[in-house]
Amino acid sequence: MNLLSVVAVTFFAGMGAGLGTGFAGMSAAAVISPMLITFLGMEPYMAVGIALSSDVLASAVSAYTYHKNKNLDVKNGLVMMLSVLLFTVVGSYVASLLPSATMGSFSVFMTFLLGVKFIVRPVMTTREDMMRVDAHKRLIQSIVSGVLVGFICGFIGAGGGMMMLLILTSVLGYELKTAVGTSVFIMTFTALTGAVSHFMIGGAPDWTIWTLCVVFTLLWARIAAVFANRAQPKTLNRATGVVLVVLGAVIMLFKVFA
Repeated sequence: MNLLSVVAVTFFAGMGAGLGTGFAGMSAAAVISPMLITFLGMEPYMAVGIALSSDVLASAVSAYTYHKNKNLDVKNGLVMMLSVLLFTVVGSYVASLLPSATMGSFSVFMTFLLGVKFIVRPVMTTREDMMRVDAHKRLIQSIVSGVLVGFICGFIGAGGGMMMLLILTSVLGYELKTAVGTSVFIMTFTALTGAVSHFMIGGAPDWTIWTLCVVFTLLWARIAAVFANRAQPKTLNRATGVVLVVLGAVIMLFKVFA
C-alpha cells in the first residue's frame, strides 16, 4: 500500500469521523474502523484502537468548543460518564457469559435512523426549557441513562455516541447543542479508556496511519464543532441529520462489500 493511498483513505476516514463527532458526538470508531479494514487491510482490533485514539482529541476539541459557547453540562456529564464506564464493564462481563451473536451493525443502523429522525423531527428544545427541569431530577436521570448506555455498549460493543445523543435529546430533554457538547465530553474519556486498553493488549499501531487519522479527524471535528455552535437550531438539526444519514449509508455499504 503506497503512501498516497494511505493518505487518501485516512483523509476521508478522518473527515467522516470528524464531521460525525463535531456535529453529533458520534464515535470515530464507527467510521474509521471499517475504512481501515476495507481499504488498508488492517487487522480489526488494531483498526478499532486507532479509531478510538483518533476520537480522543477530536472529542476533546469538540467539547472545548461547545464549552466555550456554553453548550456543555459538565456536572451531569461527569455523573453520566462514570455510570457509562462502570456499566460498560458490567455489560461486557454479562455478554461474555452468553452465546456470541453478531450485533456489529447495531450502531450503523442507529446512526442512519437517528439521522432521519433529526431531519424529520428536529430537536427544537430551548435552553430555557432545559433549565426548567429540577436539578435533582436531572441528576437521577443522568445516572440511570449512564447505566443504560454503558450496559448496552458493553453488551453489544457499539453505539455509545449515538445512544448518548438520543437519550440526551429525547429522554433528558437537552437542546441539541448542549446534548452534543455533553456527549463529546463523555466520549473523550470513554474513547481514551478504550484506546489505552487496545494498545496495551494489541501493541503499538502503525504510527503513520495513526498520526494521519488523528490529525484529519481532529481537523474536521474542529470545523464541524465551530459551525454547529454558530448555526441556528433548525439548520443544525438538518446538517446533523444529513451527516448521520450519509455516514450510516456509507458504512453499511462498506460492510456489504468488504
